[in-house]
Amino acid sequence: MKPSLTRRTFLRQAAVATAAFQVVPGHVLGLNGQTPPSRKLNVAGIGVGGMGGQNIKNCSDENIVALCDVDSTYAAHTFKANPGAKVYTDFREMLEKQKEIDAVVIATPDHSHAAIAMACMRAGKHVYVQKPMAYSVFEARTMTEAAREHKVITQMGNQGRSGDGVRMVCEWLWSGAIGNVREVHAWTNRPVWPQGVEIGRPAETPPVPAGFDWDQWLGPAAFRPYHPAYHPRSWRAWCDFGTGSLGDLGCHILDCVYWGLKLKYPASVEGNISTYWGDFWKKTEPKNENFPRSSIVRYKFPEREGLPPLSLTWWDGGLMPPRPEELEEGRQMGDSDGGVLFIGDKGKLMCGCYGRSPRLIPETKMKEFQRPPKTLERVPGGENGHEKNWLQAIKDGKPAISNFDYAGPFAEMVLLGNLAVRFPERRLLWDGPNMKVTNDAEAQAFVKRDYRAGWTL
Repeated sequence: MKPSLTRRTFLRQAAVATAAFQVVPGHVLGLNGQTPPSRKLNVAGIGVGGMGGQNIKNCSDENIVALCDVDSTYAAHTFKANPGAKVYTDFREMLEKQKEIDAVVIATPDHSHAAIAMACMRAGKHVYVQKPMAYSVFEARTMTEAAREHKVITQMGNQGRSGDGVRMVCEWLWSGAIGNVREVHAWTNRPVWPQGVEIGRPAETPPVPAGFDWDQWLGPAAFRPYHPAYHPRSWRAWCDFGTGSLGDLGCHILDCVYWGLKLKYPASVEGNISTYWGDFWKKTEPKNENFPRSSIVRYKFPEREGLPPLSLTWWDGGLMPPRPEELEEGRQMGDSDGGVLFIGDKGKLMCGCYGRSPRLIPETKMKEFQRPPKTLERVPGGENGHEKNWLQAIKDGKPAISNFDYAGPFAEMVLLGNLAVRFPERRLLWDGPNMKVTNDAEAQAFVKRDYRAGWTL
């Protein structure tokens, strides 16, 4: 009798079985826009030398298939940790060559977020974009609309949105724990990098380091010669590339305010900046090279959803709101990164960055407080599960916790504060739906930036 399974038949069946488990794009295996939960996603990273490297690490349960960074030295640790990923310098080449990519993590400097994210979304890729999501109000609006158009799953990288702290703040506010809130103060210890010091644009033009594509790094920003003052860690200070202290921590610290008090567009915003830097700014060309060492931004919000008008004040660079009389001596305001103070007509609530460790003050009030039921769903892993929340949302075909429908308007509010910082001591009246400063044409010109030739949204 002949064997029931010949060598040729065995090899053919084995090949079929192997093919069944090969990595294929989500649009092939997905059902009704969903990805089978058992299938790993094909994830790429763009800008993986800094925070992007950690984001990719948090996605490591999926298939990391491509990594793109303009600085091969700065990103070397991430390349080494993912030896199976193909490496690129130009994200456009990556998107063209690797059609199987399902989702992309974008953690480049702020000025290039929008151009890269738009290219990815147009290619049908789901995107995770580091905070503050965009460089300008116009970019945040454009990205939000594009996510809807292309039906992709999105997430802004404000990981506190997935934490328990911000949920507790919302639940306490909504339970009436401190009554109606008409005044809020938020602050940060940023900047923790050189900013607002008496320096103009560097005059030296040192050679570009080996393995660094300076032109790609500049992206949509106007050309200037390379200098280590910009890359890798000080770009946040420079107005052409970063979004300053507010852009760095605003989307972390203000999330509980925006969510808990049901905010959207402010009616007005005004900024004040440190006077020393202000004098330097007025005498120096080009203007607005650096963000100021310290600033105060005041937002005014109208009534909304039955809530009273709100005054929200942002403080940075070591400036702080008045210490509440109810706060016991020796207790820190917020935490080491910053904090929020909600002032209600029945009490006060304080928390740290990301909404962490919320407490009613004084502590005697906290001890008497009956915590309301948990009405908001908790995210597995909390702050550390933010990337996984996005990945699971892709598989489930549902919105992630900080999807652009939420994060876009929130980022607009934060970035509008930088418009006020650029034009200090003016009250800018804001028409949110139309993205228009109604009383200041000079400020309106900066709602949307000019892009370098070859770069568009």
